[in-house]
Order: sequence, then C-alpha cells, then structure tokens
Amino acid sequence: MAQIPARSLVFTEEDDYKLPEDVRAELIGGQFYVMSAPSRIHQQILNYLNTEINIYIRSKGGPCRVYPAPFAVKLSEDARTVVEPDISIICDPDKLTDRGCTGAPDWVIEISSPGNPWHDYIRKLNLYAEAGVREYWIVDPMKKTVLVYHLSDPDLGTDIYTFQDKVKAGIYEDLQIDFDELDLT
Repeated sequence: MAQIPARSLVFTEEDDYKLPEDVRAELIGGQFYVMSAPSRIHQQILNYLNTEINIYIRSKGGPCRVYPAPFAVKLSEDARTVVEPDISIICDPDKLTDRGCTGAPDWVIEISSPGNPWHDYIRKLNLYAEAGVREYWIVDPMKKTVLVYHLSDPDLGTDIYTFQDKVKAGIYEDLQIDFDELDLT
C-alpha cells in the first residue's frame, strides 16, 4: 500500500487527487487521515440507505442527488479539506463538479467505524456544522443507533434512534427510513 507523506506538511486538494487509488484518506485542515476498508456490515448499511434514499428521490423528482462513497466533498473554498462522507445528498446542482461536490451537501450520513468513532462524532460533526450541512446522521452499527443532528436548526437538537425505529429525514416532509427492515445477517 502506498505511503501518505509526513504530517509536517500542509496538503491541499491537488495532493488529495494525486493519491494512489488504493489509498483511502480524507484531507482535513491540510492533514491526511487514512481510512480503513469498510466492513461488510458497513457496506450493507450503506447499500440499504443509498437504495432507500434513491428510491424516494426518484419517486419525487427534483434536483437532489445521492452520492455514496467514494465521492469527494470539498466543503468550502478552502483547498485544505476534502472529505468522503459515506452518503452525500446534494440538492443544488451548481455544487456538483467533475471531481465531486464543492460546498456543503444538504444531508450527510456517516456510518461510524469501531476503530475511530470520534472522527465522525466530533471532528466531522464540527466540520459539517461549520460548512452549512443542513442535516447530519451518524449510524453506529456497534451501538445500533442513529444520531440525527439538525444542523440548520440547532433548536431542534439531536434525535437518537435505534435500529428498531423509523427515522425521519428532516430535509424532506415525508421520508422515513425504517431501520427495522435493515437485515444485518
């Protein structure tokens, strides 16, 4: 596997695009953070959510699009941060480029990995809030929970669900994802 350069340097979007294809990393504040390969359960959850959201969006029409990882999201004009959310929902087609998305997605879903949960719970939560992401979900396969952060309306706080619940997407009036239908066998 290819090595990522030493941390003493500050890297940019151009360095990110030069990484070998076998290296999974996110660029945050000019530093690379290596990501391990996702587990089977992670991929199963990703596939389920991606399918459910795509079916809903296709049935409603409109400009929103769903992009599962790997999909580059440059949250702002700052070329030192390029992340790869597990799922990005973008409703402004002007944010889409040949390389991915420039600007905040409307809705981001991260599936937490057991090796580095604080990356999603703290670092990325703060990044997404600062960038203007409207809604952020953290799906935790180990705890079997879904945290829903209503970033565009902090007065709504954070909702906590289990894998037995239907979780309402705040950016849509009538989209609920039934986690009880998620078969993790």
